[in-house]
Amino acid sequence: MTGEEGKTEDLHYLSITALSEHLAARDISSVEIVQMQLKRISRLDSELQAYASLNADAALLEAERADREISCGNYLSPIHGVPIAVKDLIFTQGIPTMGGTAVLKHFIPKFDATVVAKLRAAGAVIIGKLNLAEGAMAAYNPNFSAPYNPLKRTLSPGGSSSGSGVATAAGLCFGSLGTDTGGSIRFPASMCGVVGMKPTWGRVSRHGVLDLAPSMDHVGSFTRTVGDAAIMIDIIAGYDPKDCTTVPSNPEKLSTLAQNDITELRIGYAEQYATEGVDTATAQVVISAVDALREMGAKIVNIEIPNLDKYVIAWRELCTAEAFVAHARFFPSRAAEYGPWFRSWLAHGASRSATDYISAHKLRLECNAVIATAFSKFDVLLCPAMIAPEQRKSEAQNYTESMGEISAPRQRFTIPYNLNGAPSITLPAGVNFDGDPISVQCVGKPTREDHVFKVAAALEQTGVIYTTPPVL
Repeated sequence: MTGEEGKTEDLHYLSITALSEHLAARDISSVEIVQMQLKRISRLDSELQAYASLNADAALLEAERADREISCGNYLSPIHGVPIAVKDLIFTQGIPTMGGTAVLKHFIPKFDATVVAKLRAAGAVIIGKLNLAEGAMAAYNPNFSAPYNPLKRTLSPGGSSSGSGVATAAGLCFGSLGTDTGGSIRFPASMCGVVGMKPTWGRVSRHGVLDLAPSMDHVGSFTRTVGDAAIMIDIIAGYDPKDCTTVPSNPEKLSTLAQNDITELRIGYAEQYATEGVDTATAQVVISAVDALREMGAKIVNIEIPNLDKYVIAWRELCTAEAFVAHARFFPSRAAEYGPWFRSWLAHGASRSATDYISAHKLRLECNAVIATAFSKFDVLLCPAMIAPEQRKSEAQNYTESMGEISAPRQRFTIPYNLNGAPSITLPAGVNFDGDPISVQCVGKPTREDHVFKVAAALEQTGVIYTTPPVL
Protein backbone atom coordinates (compact mmCIF):
# COMPACT_ATOMS: atom_id res chain seq x y z
CA MET A 1 0.00 0.00 0.00
CA THR A 2 1.19 3.50 -0.72
CA GLY A 3 0.67 7.06 0.46
CA GLU A 4 -1.35 7.99 3.52
CA GLU A 5 -3.42 4.82 3.17
CA GLY A 6 -0.24 2.79 3.61
CA LYS A 7 0.59 4.00 7.07
CA THR A 8 0.46 0.95 9.28
CA GLU A 9 -1.22 2.86 12.10
CA ASP A 10 -4.23 3.24 9.79
CA LEU A 11 -4.62 -0.50 9.29
CA HIS A 12 -5.33 -1.86 12.77
CA TYR A 13 -9.07 -1.29 12.58
CA LEU A 14 -9.62 -2.49 9.03
CA SER A 15 -12.31 -5.10 8.64
CA ILE A 16 -11.26 -8.59 7.62
CA THR A 17 -13.11 -7.94 4.37
CA ALA A 18 -11.09 -4.82 3.59
CA LEU A 19 -7.76 -6.31 4.68
CA SER A 20 -8.35 -9.45 2.62
CA GLU A 21 -8.79 -7.31 -0.50
CA HIS A 22 -5.39 -5.71 0.08
CA LEU A 23 -3.76 -9.08 0.73
CA ALA A 24 -5.33 -10.68 -2.34
CA ALA A 25 -4.20 -7.73 -4.47
CA ARG A 26 -0.72 -8.08 -2.93
CA ASP A 27 -0.42 -4.37 -2.15
CA ILE A 28 0.46 -5.38 1.40
CA SER A 29 1.89 -8.65 2.66
CA SER A 30 0.79 -10.89 5.48
CA VAL A 31 4.27 -10.61 6.98
CA GLU A 32 3.94 -6.82 7.13
CA ILE A 33 0.53 -7.11 8.79
CA VAL A 34 1.75 -9.66 11.36
CA GLN A 35 4.82 -7.56 12.17
CA MET A 36 2.55 -4.55 12.62
CA GLN A 37 0.28 -6.51 14.93
CA LEU A 38 3.14 -7.86 17.03
CA LYS A 39 4.55 -4.34 17.50
CA ARG A 40 1.12 -3.05 18.52
CA ILE A 41 0.62 -5.90 20.98
CA SER A 42 4.08 -5.23 22.45
CA ARG A 43 3.23 -1.55 22.87
CA LEU A 44 -0.32 -1.81 24.22
CA ASP A 45 -0.92 -5.20 25.78
CA SER A 46 1.08 -4.55 28.94
CA GLU A 47 -1.84 -2.25 29.75
CA LEU A 48 -4.73 -4.19 28.20
CA GLN A 49 -3.66 -7.73 29.23
CA ALA A 50 -5.64 -9.36 26.42
CA TYR A 51 -3.06 -12.02 25.52
CA ALA A 52 -2.24 -15.11 27.56
CA SER A 53 0.55 -16.06 25.13
CA LEU A 54 1.91 -14.93 21.78
CA ASN A 55 2.72 -17.18 18.85
CA ALA A 56 5.13 -14.66 17.31
CA ASP A 57 7.77 -16.80 15.57
CA ALA A 58 5.30 -19.34 14.23
CA ALA A 59 2.92 -16.55 13.16
CA LEU A 60 5.65 -14.96 11.03
CA LEU A 61 6.35 -18.33 9.41
CA GLU A 62 2.63 -18.81 8.74
CA ALA A 63 2.52 -15.31 7.23
CA GLU A 64 5.47 -16.09 4.95
CA ARG A 65 3.68 -19.23 3.76
CA ALA A 66 0.48 -17.26 3.17
CA ASP A 67 2.37 -14.69 1.09
CA ARG A 68 3.91 -17.44 -1.04
CA GLU A 69 0.52 -19.10 -1.58
CA ILE A 70 -1.20 -15.84 -2.49
CA SER A 71 1.61 -14.84 -4.85
CA CYS A 72 1.18 -18.18 -6.65
CA GLY A 73 -2.53 -17.56 -7.10
CA ASN A 74 -3.52 -20.07 -4.42
CA TYR A 75 -5.85 -17.74 -2.51
CA LEU A 76 -7.70 -19.84 0.05
CA SER A 77 -10.29 -17.62 1.72
CA PRO A 78 -11.01 -14.09 2.97
CA ILE A 79 -8.91 -14.83 6.09
CA HIS A 80 -5.85 -16.01 4.13
CA GLY A 81 -2.88 -14.25 5.74
CA VAL A 82 -5.08 -12.46 8.32
CA PRO A 83 -3.96 -12.47 11.99
CA ILE A 84 -6.61 -14.22 14.14
CA ALA A 85 -6.41 -14.84 17.91
CA VAL A 86 -8.00 -17.63 19.92
CA LYS A 87 -9.46 -17.83 23.42
CA ASP A 88 -7.07 -19.77 25.63
CA LEU A 89 -9.29 -22.76 26.21
CA ILE A 90 -9.18 -23.81 22.55
CA PHE A 91 -6.41 -26.32 21.81
CA THR A 92 -3.48 -25.12 19.70
CA GLN A 93 -0.78 -27.66 18.92
CA GLY A 94 2.48 -26.80 20.64
CA ILE A 95 1.07 -23.67 22.31
CA PRO A 96 -0.07 -23.56 25.97
CA THR A 97 -3.82 -23.87 26.51
CA MET A 98 -4.59 -23.00 30.12
CA GLY A 99 -8.28 -22.13 30.30
CA GLY A 100 -7.45 -19.44 32.84
CA THR A 101 -6.63 -22.18 35.36
CA ALA A 102 -3.42 -22.78 37.28
CA VAL A 103 -3.89 -26.56 37.07
CA LEU A 104 -3.37 -26.33 33.29
CA LYS A 105 -0.58 -23.76 33.41
CA HIS A 106 1.87 -26.14 31.73
CA PHE A 107 -0.56 -27.96 29.43
CA ILE A 108 0.53 -27.92 25.78
CA PRO A 109 -1.87 -29.75 23.41
CA LYS A 110 -0.53 -32.22 20.87
CA PHE A 111 -3.20 -31.31 18.32
CA ASP A 112 -5.29 -28.38 17.13
CA ALA A 113 -8.95 -28.04 18.00
CA THR A 114 -11.13 -28.54 14.95
CA VAL A 115 -11.92 -24.81 14.78
CA VAL A 116 -8.21 -23.96 14.80
CA ALA A 117 -7.52 -26.57 12.13
CA LYS A 118 -10.26 -25.00 10.00
CA LEU A 119 -8.79 -21.53 10.47
CA ARG A 120 -5.37 -22.79 9.45
CA ALA A 121 -6.82 -24.62 6.43
CA ALA A 122 -8.36 -21.31 5.35
CA GLY A 123 -4.95 -19.65 5.59
CA ALA A 124 -5.41 -17.71 8.84
CA VAL A 125 -2.36 -16.73 10.87
CA ILE A 126 -2.84 -17.74 14.53
CA ILE A 127 -1.12 -14.87 16.31
CA GLY A 128 -1.78 -15.84 19.93
CA LYS A 129 -4.02 -17.04 22.75
CA LEU A 130 -6.33 -14.74 24.70
CA ASN A 131 -7.01 -14.39 28.42
CA LEU A 132 -10.30 -15.43 29.97
CA ALA A 133 -11.99 -15.76 33.32
CA GLU A 134 -11.05 -18.99 35.11
CA GLY A 135 -12.70 -22.04 33.60
CA ALA A 136 -14.73 -19.76 31.27
CA MET A 137 -16.87 -18.52 34.14
CA ALA A 138 -17.02 -15.16 35.91
CA ALA A 139 -13.83 -14.46 37.88
CA TYR A 140 -10.07 -14.75 37.39
CA ASN A 141 -7.50 -17.01 38.96
CA PRO A 142 -5.07 -14.93 41.07
CA ASN A 143 -2.18 -16.31 38.97
CA PHE A 144 -3.57 -14.86 35.74
CA SER A 145 -4.14 -11.37 34.36
CA ALA A 146 -7.56 -9.82 34.04
CA PRO A 147 -7.92 -7.82 30.79
CA TYR A 148 -8.83 -4.13 30.78
CA ASN A 149 -11.61 -2.62 28.68
CA PRO A 150 -9.99 -0.56 25.88
CA LEU A 151 -12.94 1.82 25.70
CA LYS A 152 -12.73 2.86 29.36
CA ARG A 153 -10.50 1.37 32.04
CA THR A 154 -13.17 1.75 34.70
CA LEU A 155 -15.53 -0.58 32.81
CA SER A 156 -15.64 -4.35 32.89
CA PRO A 157 -14.39 -5.95 29.67
CA GLY A 158 -17.17 -8.54 30.00
CA GLY A 159 -16.57 -12.22 30.53
CA SER A 160 -15.58 -14.88 30.22
CA SER A 161 -14.13 -14.26 26.73
CA SER A 162 -12.72 -10.94 27.91
CA GLY A 163 -9.41 -11.18 26.08
CA SER A 164 -11.23 -11.92 22.83
CA GLY A 165 -13.41 -8.82 23.14
CA VAL A 166 -10.51 -6.60 24.21
CA ALA A 167 -8.07 -7.74 21.50
CA THR A 168 -10.64 -7.40 18.71
CA ALA A 169 -11.80 -3.97 19.89
CA ALA A 170 -8.25 -2.64 20.40
CA GLY A 171 -6.93 -3.69 17.00
CA LEU A 172 -4.66 -6.37 18.47
CA CYS A 173 -6.10 -8.91 16.02
CA PHE A 174 -8.56 -8.73 13.13
CA GLY A 175 -10.92 -11.33 14.55
CA SER A 176 -10.95 -13.84 17.36
CA LEU A 177 -12.67 -16.94 18.68
CA GLY A 178 -14.48 -17.18 22.00
CA THR A 179 -16.93 -19.46 23.76
CA ASP A 180 -20.32 -18.81 25.32
CA THR A 181 -22.10 -20.92 27.95
CA GLY A 182 -24.25 -18.23 29.56
CA GLY A 183 -23.22 -14.97 27.88
CA SER A 184 -19.45 -15.23 27.50
CA ILE A 185 -19.41 -13.96 23.91
CA ARG A 186 -22.31 -11.54 24.19
CA PHE A 187 -21.14 -9.75 27.37
CA PRO A 188 -17.61 -8.91 26.16
CA ALA A 189 -18.89 -8.01 22.69
CA SER A 190 -21.35 -5.60 24.28
CA MET A 191 -18.84 -4.15 26.75
CA CYS A 192 -16.02 -3.75 24.19
CA GLY A 193 -18.18 -2.45 21.34
CA VAL A 194 -17.65 -5.23 18.80
CA VAL A 195 -19.76 -7.87 17.02
CA GLY A 196 -20.13 -11.15 18.93
CA MET A 197 -21.66 -14.16 17.19
CA LYS A 198 -22.90 -17.25 19.05
CA PRO A 199 -24.01 -19.85 16.48
CA THR A 200 -26.52 -22.63 17.09
CA TRP A 201 -25.27 -25.25 19.56
CA GLY A 202 -23.76 -28.00 17.42
CA ARG A 203 -23.16 -25.74 14.43
CA VAL A 204 -19.45 -25.41 15.39
CA SER A 205 -17.30 -28.30 16.64
CA ARG A 206 -16.18 -28.32 20.27
CA HIS A 207 -13.52 -30.98 19.65
CA GLY A 208 -10.38 -29.73 21.35
CA VAL A 209 -12.18 -27.10 23.42
CA LEU A 210 -12.01 -27.29 27.22
CA ASP A 211 -15.49 -27.91 28.62
CA LEU A 212 -17.36 -25.74 31.06
CA ALA A 213 -20.84 -27.22 30.56
CA PRO A 214 -20.78 -29.15 27.28
CA SER A 215 -24.55 -29.28 26.84
CA MET A 216 -24.55 -25.46 26.65
CA ASP A 217 -21.03 -24.51 25.43
CA HIS A 218 -20.93 -22.68 22.08
CA VAL A 219 -17.86 -21.66 20.06
CA GLY A 220 -18.23 -18.38 18.18
CA SER A 221 -16.52 -15.26 16.90
CA PHE A 222 -15.57 -11.67 17.69
CA THR A 223 -15.18 -9.24 14.80
CA ARG A 224 -15.65 -5.55 14.07
CA THR A 225 -18.35 -5.97 11.39
CA VAL A 226 -21.28 -8.25 10.69
CA GLY A 227 -19.78 -9.32 7.37
CA ASP A 228 -16.59 -10.38 9.11
CA ALA A 229 -18.61 -12.43 11.60
CA ALA A 230 -20.28 -14.23 8.70
CA ILE A 231 -16.88 -14.99 7.17
CA MET A 232 -15.59 -16.44 10.44
CA ILE A 233 -18.66 -18.61 11.04
CA ASP A 234 -18.66 -19.85 7.44
CA ILE A 235 -15.11 -21.10 8.01
CA ILE A 236 -15.44 -22.74 11.44
CA ALA A 237 -18.96 -24.21 11.13
CA GLY A 238 -19.91 -27.65 9.91
CA TYR A 239 -20.13 -31.31 10.79
CA ASP A 240 -17.10 -32.80 12.52
CA PRO A 241 -16.81 -36.59 12.97
CA LYS A 242 -14.70 -35.90 16.07
CA ASP A 243 -17.68 -34.17 17.69
CA CYS A 244 -20.82 -36.27 17.36
CA THR A 245 -23.02 -33.35 18.46
CA THR A 246 -22.23 -31.29 15.38
CA VAL A 247 -24.65 -30.68 12.52
CA PRO A 248 -23.94 -29.76 8.87
CA SER A 249 -23.52 -26.16 7.78
CA ASN A 250 -26.25 -24.38 5.89
CA PRO A 251 -25.64 -24.75 2.14
CA GLU A 252 -25.89 -20.98 1.67
CA LYS A 253 -22.81 -18.97 2.60
CA LEU A 254 -23.66 -16.63 5.46
CA SER A 255 -21.26 -14.04 4.09
CA THR A 256 -23.53 -13.52 1.06
CA LEU A 257 -26.59 -12.57 3.11
CA ALA A 258 -25.83 -8.85 3.44
CA GLN A 259 -27.29 -8.38 -0.04
CA ASN A 260 -30.58 -10.09 0.83
CA ASP A 261 -33.66 -8.07 1.81
CA ILE A 262 -35.57 -8.67 5.02
CA THR A 263 -39.11 -7.95 3.89
CA GLU A 264 -40.14 -11.58 4.33
CA LEU A 265 -38.86 -11.75 7.91
CA ARG A 266 -40.97 -11.25 11.03
CA ILE A 267 -39.19 -9.34 13.81
CA GLY A 268 -40.31 -10.01 17.36
CA TYR A 269 -40.29 -7.29 19.99
CA ALA A 270 -41.46 -7.82 23.59
CA GLU A 271 -41.66 -4.38 25.22
CA GLN A 272 -41.77 -5.42 28.88
CA TYR A 273 -39.07 -8.07 28.41
CA ALA A 274 -36.80 -5.63 26.57
CA THR A 275 -37.23 -2.62 28.86
CA GLU A 276 -37.99 -3.68 32.44
CA GLY A 277 -34.93 -2.99 34.60
CA VAL A 278 -32.86 -2.16 31.50
CA ASP A 279 -30.53 0.83 31.07
CA THR A 280 -32.61 3.58 29.42
CA ALA A 281 -30.28 4.09 26.46
CA THR A 282 -30.05 0.35 25.84
CA ALA A 283 -33.84 0.01 25.86
CA GLN A 284 -34.14 2.96 23.50
CA VAL A 285 -31.58 1.68 20.99
CA VAL A 286 -33.47 -1.63 20.75
CA ILE A 287 -36.61 0.38 19.93
CA SER A 288 -34.63 2.37 17.35
CA ALA A 289 -33.46 -0.88 15.77
CA VAL A 290 -37.04 -2.16 15.60
CA ASP A 291 -38.18 1.10 13.98
CA ALA A 292 -35.34 0.96 11.44
CA LEU A 293 -36.26 -2.59 10.44
CA ARG A 294 -39.92 -1.58 10.10
CA GLU A 295 -38.90 1.22 7.72
CA MET A 296 -36.92 -1.33 5.69
CA GLY A 297 -40.05 -3.42 5.18
CA ALA A 298 -39.75 -6.08 7.87
CA LYS A 299 -42.93 -7.06 9.67
CA ILE A 300 -42.79 -6.17 13.37
CA VAL A 301 -44.63 -8.55 15.70
CA ASN A 302 -45.33 -7.25 19.20
CA ILE A 303 -45.29 -10.20 21.56
CA GLU A 304 -45.04 -11.06 25.23
CA ILE A 305 -42.28 -13.14 26.78
CA PRO A 306 -42.96 -14.23 30.36
CA ASN A 307 -40.43 -13.75 33.14
CA LEU A 308 -37.60 -16.25 32.57
CA ASP A 309 -35.65 -15.66 35.78
CA LYS A 310 -36.38 -19.04 37.36
CA TYR A 311 -34.78 -20.72 34.36
CA VAL A 312 -31.59 -18.72 34.87
CA ILE A 313 -31.33 -20.24 38.35
CA ALA A 314 -31.83 -23.71 36.83
CA TRP A 315 -28.91 -22.97 34.49
CA ARG A 316 -26.65 -22.54 37.51
CA GLU A 317 -27.51 -26.03 38.75
CA LEU A 318 -26.81 -27.53 35.33
CA CYS A 319 -23.63 -25.57 34.73
CA THR A 320 -22.03 -26.28 38.11
CA ALA A 321 -22.76 -30.00 37.86
CA GLU A 322 -21.37 -30.27 34.33
CA ALA A 323 -18.33 -28.17 35.27
CA PHE A 324 -17.59 -30.47 38.20
CA VAL A 325 -17.56 -33.45 35.83
CA ALA A 326 -15.41 -31.55 33.32
CA HIS A 327 -12.79 -30.81 36.01
CA ALA A 328 -12.90 -34.21 37.72
CA ARG A 329 -9.21 -34.84 36.90
CA PHE A 330 -8.19 -31.93 39.12
CA PHE A 331 -11.06 -31.23 41.49
CA PRO A 332 -11.18 -31.78 44.39
CA SER A 333 -7.68 -33.35 44.41
CA ARG A 334 -6.04 -30.04 43.45
CA ALA A 335 -8.75 -27.70 44.67
CA ALA A 336 -6.25 -25.30 46.29
CA GLU A 337 -4.85 -24.40 42.86
CA TYR A 338 -8.18 -22.97 41.71
CA GLY A 339 -9.15 -19.40 42.45
CA PRO A 340 -11.75 -18.86 45.21
CA TRP A 341 -14.58 -18.04 42.84
CA PHE A 342 -14.29 -20.99 40.47
CA ARG A 343 -13.45 -23.33 43.35
CA SER A 344 -16.81 -22.45 44.91
CA TRP A 345 -18.50 -23.04 41.53
CA LEU A 346 -17.04 -26.54 41.29
CA ALA A 347 -17.82 -27.27 44.93
CA HIS A 348 -21.45 -26.37 44.32
CA GLY A 349 -21.48 -28.72 41.36
CA ALA A 350 -20.00 -31.50 43.47
CA SER A 351 -22.85 -31.10 45.95
CA ARG A 352 -25.60 -31.51 43.32
CA SER A 353 -27.53 -34.76 43.37
CA ALA A 354 -29.04 -36.57 40.42
CA THR A 355 -32.40 -35.26 41.58
CA ASP A 356 -31.09 -31.68 41.55
CA TYR A 357 -29.77 -32.06 38.02
CA ILE A 358 -32.93 -33.72 36.71
CA SER A 359 -35.13 -31.05 38.30
CA ALA A 360 -33.04 -28.33 36.67
CA HIS A 361 -33.16 -30.16 33.35
CA LYS A 362 -36.95 -30.26 33.52
CA LEU A 363 -36.93 -26.48 33.96
CA ARG A 364 -34.61 -26.23 30.97
CA LEU A 365 -37.10 -28.15 28.83
CA GLU A 366 -39.92 -25.95 30.10
CA CYS A 367 -37.93 -22.81 29.23
CA ASN A 368 -37.23 -24.16 25.75
CA ALA A 369 -40.93 -24.76 25.23
CA VAL A 370 -41.81 -21.24 26.39
CA ILE A 371 -39.31 -19.74 23.96
CA ALA A 372 -40.38 -22.00 21.09
CA THR A 373 -43.99 -20.93 21.60
CA ALA A 374 -43.01 -17.27 21.45
CA PHE A 375 -40.80 -17.78 18.40
CA SER A 376 -43.61 -19.51 16.50
CA LYS A 377 -44.92 -15.98 15.83
CA PHE A 378 -41.72 -14.45 14.46
CA ASP A 379 -38.30 -15.25 13.00
CA VAL A 380 -35.84 -13.03 14.87
CA LEU A 381 -36.14 -11.45 18.32
CA LEU A 382 -34.63 -8.04 19.05
CA CYS A 383 -33.65 -7.46 22.66
CA PRO A 384 -30.72 -6.25 24.78
CA ALA A 385 -27.71 -8.44 25.45
CA MET A 386 -27.14 -6.84 28.87
CA ILE A 387 -29.41 -4.95 31.23
CA ALA A 388 -26.73 -2.25 31.60
CA PRO A 389 -23.01 -1.63 31.13
CA GLU A 390 -20.97 -2.84 34.10
CA GLN A 391 -18.15 -1.27 36.06
CA ARG A 392 -14.84 -3.08 36.37
CA LYS A 393 -14.49 -5.15 39.53
CA SER A 394 -11.57 -4.61 41.87
CA GLU A 395 -8.86 -7.24 41.91
CA ALA A 396 -10.27 -8.55 45.20
CA GLN A 397 -13.73 -8.84 43.67
CA ASN A 398 -12.28 -10.54 40.59
CA TYR A 399 -10.89 -13.29 42.79
CA THR A 400 -13.18 -13.66 45.78
CA GLU A 401 -16.81 -12.77 45.09
CA SER A 402 -19.21 -15.63 45.69
CA MET A 403 -21.03 -17.33 42.86
CA GLY A 404 -24.18 -15.62 44.11
CA GLU A 405 -23.02 -12.81 41.82
CA ILE A 406 -24.60 -14.80 38.99
CA SER A 407 -27.99 -13.08 39.00
CA ALA A 408 -31.14 -13.80 37.06
CA PRO A 409 -31.83 -10.24 35.80
CA ARG A 410 -28.24 -9.83 34.58
CA GLN A 411 -28.42 -12.96 32.41
CA ARG A 412 -32.06 -13.07 31.38
CA PHE A 413 -31.11 -12.06 27.82
CA THR A 414 -28.35 -14.64 27.43
CA ILE A 415 -28.91 -17.87 29.37
CA PRO A 416 -32.28 -18.83 27.83
CA TYR A 417 -30.53 -19.00 24.44
CA ASN A 418 -27.85 -21.28 25.83
CA LEU A 419 -30.53 -23.53 27.27
CA ASN A 420 -32.13 -23.94 23.83
CA GLY A 421 -28.93 -23.53 21.78
CA ALA A 422 -30.30 -20.71 19.59
CA PRO A 423 -28.05 -18.52 17.44
CA SER A 424 -27.63 -14.89 18.42
CA ILE A 425 -25.49 -11.93 17.47
CA THR A 426 -24.64 -8.93 19.63
CA LEU A 427 -24.17 -5.66 17.77
CA PRO A 428 -22.46 -2.48 19.03
CA ALA A 429 -24.80 0.53 19.14
CA GLY A 430 -22.80 3.48 20.42
CA VAL A 431 -22.83 4.66 24.03
CA ASN A 432 -25.28 5.67 26.75
CA PHE A 433 -25.46 8.98 28.58
CA ASP A 434 -22.38 8.12 30.63
CA GLY A 435 -20.35 7.26 27.54
CA ASP A 436 -20.54 3.53 28.24
CA PRO A 437 -21.03 1.09 25.34
CA ILE A 438 -24.47 -0.34 24.62
CA SER A 439 -25.66 -2.98 22.19
CA VAL A 440 -28.55 -4.79 20.49
CA GLN A 441 -28.98 -8.56 20.35
CA CYS A 442 -30.66 -10.46 17.50
CA VAL A 443 -31.78 -13.99 18.42
CA GLY A 444 -32.96 -16.54 15.89
CA LYS A 445 -34.46 -20.00 15.92
CA PRO A 446 -32.01 -22.90 16.25
CA THR A 447 -30.16 -23.54 12.95
CA ARG A 448 -31.38 -20.21 11.48
CA GLU A 449 -28.14 -18.25 11.47
CA ASP A 450 -29.21 -17.01 8.04
CA HIS A 451 -32.11 -15.05 9.53
CA VAL A 452 -29.90 -13.60 12.25
CA PHE A 453 -27.26 -12.44 9.78
CA LYS A 454 -29.84 -10.92 7.42
CA VAL A 455 -31.24 -8.78 10.22
CA ALA A 456 -27.82 -7.88 11.60
CA ALA A 457 -26.53 -6.87 8.17
CA ALA A 458 -29.62 -4.75 7.59
CA LEU A 459 -29.17 -2.97 10.91
CA GLU A 460 -25.52 -2.30 10.15
CA GLN A 461 -26.59 -0.51 6.98
CA THR A 462 -29.02 1.77 8.86
CA GLY A 463 -26.45 3.43 11.12
CA VAL A 464 -28.17 2.23 14.30
CA ILE A 465 -25.33 -0.27 14.59
CA TYR A 466 -21.72 0.87 14.42
CA THR A 467 -18.31 0.18 15.93
CA THR A 468 -16.24 2.99 17.41
CA PRO A 469 -12.52 2.18 17.71
CA PRO A 470 -11.13 3.03 21.13
CA VAL A 471 -8.69 5.89 21.64
CA LEU A 472 -5.52 4.24 22.93
